[in-house]
Amino acid sequence: MASIKVDGQLVEVPDYYTLLQAAEAAGAEIPRFCYHERLSVAGNCRMCLVEVKGGPPKPQASCAMSVKDMRPGPNGEPPEMFTNTPMVKKAREGVMEFLLINHPLDCPVCDQGGECDLQDQAMAYGVSGSRFQENKRAVEDKYMGPLVKTAMTRCIQCTRCVRFITEVAGVPEMGAIGRGEDMEIITYLDKALSSELQGNVIDLCPVGALTSKPYAFNARPWELTKTESIDVMDAVGSNIRVDSRGREVMRILPRVNDAINEEWISDKTRFVWDGLKSQRLDRPYVRKGGKLQATSWDEALAAVAARLKKSGGKIGAIAGDLAAVEEMYALKSLLASVGSGMTDVRPPMSGIDPSMPRSAYVFNPTIAGIEQADAIVIIGANPRLEASLVNARIRKTWRATGLPIAVIGEQADLTYNYSYLGDSFEALADLAAGKGSFGEILANAKRPLIIVGESAVSHAKLGKQVGRDTIALAARLATAGKDVAPDWNGFALLHNAASRVGGLDIGFVPHDGGVCSADQIALAGKGELDVLFLLGADEYDMSAMGNAFVVYIGTHGDAGAHRADVILPAATYTEKSGTYVNTEGRVQVTNRAVFPPGGAKEDWAIIRALSGAIGQPLPFNSLTQLRAAIYAEFPHLARIDQIAPGSAADIAKLAKASIKTKSAPFGSAVTEFYLSNPIARASAVMGECAATAAGLRQAAE
Repeated sequence: MASIKVDGQLVEVPDYYTLLQAAEAAGAEIPRFCYHERLSVAGNCRMCLVEVKGGPPKPQASCAMSVKDMRPGPNGEPPEMFTNTPMVKKAREGVMEFLLINHPLDCPVCDQGGECDLQDQAMAYGVSGSRFQENKRAVEDKYMGPLVKTAMTRCIQCTRCVRFITEVAGVPEMGAIGRGEDMEIITYLDKALSSELQGNVIDLCPVGALTSKPYAFNARPWELTKTESIDVMDAVGSNIRVDSRGREVMRILPRVNDAINEEWISDKTRFVWDGLKSQRLDRPYVRKGGKLQATSWDEALAAVAARLKKSGGKIGAIAGDLAAVEEMYALKSLLASVGSGMTDVRPPMSGIDPSMPRSAYVFNPTIAGIEQADAIVIIGANPRLEASLVNARIRKTWRATGLPIAVIGEQADLTYNYSYLGDSFEALADLAAGKGSFGEILANAKRPLIIVGESAVSHAKLGKQVGRDTIALAARLATAGKDVAPDWNGFALLHNAASRVGGLDIGFVPHDGGVCSADQIALAGKGELDVLFLLGADEYDMSAMGNAFVVYIGTHGDAGAHRADVILPAATYTEKSGTYVNTEGRVQVTNRAVFPPGGAKEDWAIIRALSGAIGQPLPFNSLTQLRAAIYAEFPHLARIDQIAPGSAADIAKLAKASIKTKSAPFGSAVTEFYLSNPIARASAVMGECAATAAGLRQAAE
């Protein structure tokens, strides 16, 4: 720690702090444009000037000078800096005047208006007029793809976007060309950006040079109602803010949570909002004469109730990727009331066994814990597509420490260097046996991190044993090192569906003689399953369900709705309060930002009404009562934003299982990032992104 005086106030800060950070620790406000806490220091906007006592007779850039560079007084007094002297005031006014020389007066028509750092700081630190009489320069707008809209005449060359794309996203496709007045920020080859995180440059841009193309001119920030919520596009559980106007979601922005997403979100999270209002199911439908026909809620519920009463308990239920804990618990209770234990939230033929401990299906080290790892093995996963923020965290750690990374599975561009060991179960078995140079690295690692993807534990054609053996070998890798830290649990299952961990936590898996999702569909195809509930489940083979009576409880006209005999329209994650458990086992809750369209209702309320229609009403009439029942049975779900830690001893037990699999391929569970769920497939923006990404891949080949 080092002592420094800021405007006469003595504070103690780490000696590696910059003067800007020290000033903020003392409560002084320092304006800035180029500086950002999560990016490297550029020091090129000069807005953060301060006066340093005993230093050169000129202002200093506080972002580029550290506390340890300061000289103490002649008698050993703490170094001193000032943030509000006449010199500093004059210097900031001069910098602001230069920044505004070429900046156009676009404020009335700029999408950044009301959220513009330049606008705010010009008012606070600028002068009242301009002395510049020459013609302003103009810069041609650039094409950056379907997501980022450019107005480069407004650009002040802070280079935040360049540093983010290069350092955080790991796709060095942006940079500055030219010098002086001719300097421009461009994509080098004048093509679309290929990063799944590119939308974050919109938040980073302190002026209106980079704005959201889909959101352009839709609304002003002061018109919007802001609701804090959770993202469900993947299993990361990124913290978001949903901005709405009336009954319509207008945009989605990130919230800061250093434990999960820091302050970034993926492009699918940010831009999927137009899919929330496209192809929506807003009224019940019943199939009559081979065609789905709109009907009333009473008639739809009566049709389902009639089939349930005749089923004799031959009923199954499959939960989709976006289902919340509340509706899964309600549906499980409904099936239990009619004597069925056929529920499943897992992919077909998943090796995650219901009897396994919780630590076998969560990301035990936590997402923030990635930064403590000293070696990483990725098995059957492409984290860049399956969990973009997890991939960004791995890259951040790799840049900071240079830790060794190995991949078994798809050989993809993950934005960091890694050792490729193969794409088969045999490569995993060899690594678990300590073979190869990476086997030696793991043997000496104190905090090894073994990331197992869902494609590695779910093999629809080869069966569940492959997944169980993969989990066992991964557990060996996580525990076999001779120097593994006693407080470290390095086994990490990376899910790609928001519903998965919550469903596993409440036991939405086969029980009491029930069978898994793949077997349910097989029974339906053979005519041995009378009724099949699809709780937003669209990622299954609908043609294999035979003549079973399919009830679809969902939000969009996707594959499940096309196959359904009865459609019961439900609410999306922005239209209900729902509990989700992310891949690391963290319990989080979404908040309603808008109401569902038309006659759509919350999923749990639909199931509760259906239970009344069959004469066996479930014991809750409100969301509060439902959650009370859930918390009574599963207390850890009441601890919001907390993680019930998994046991390293349980992982050690899994490692002792005998291995029966000889050979199996490993790939990735997500092949198309932008079209991975019904909401994304209904989004025109996501469709355009998918087409752009396909064009970029084709051009690269």
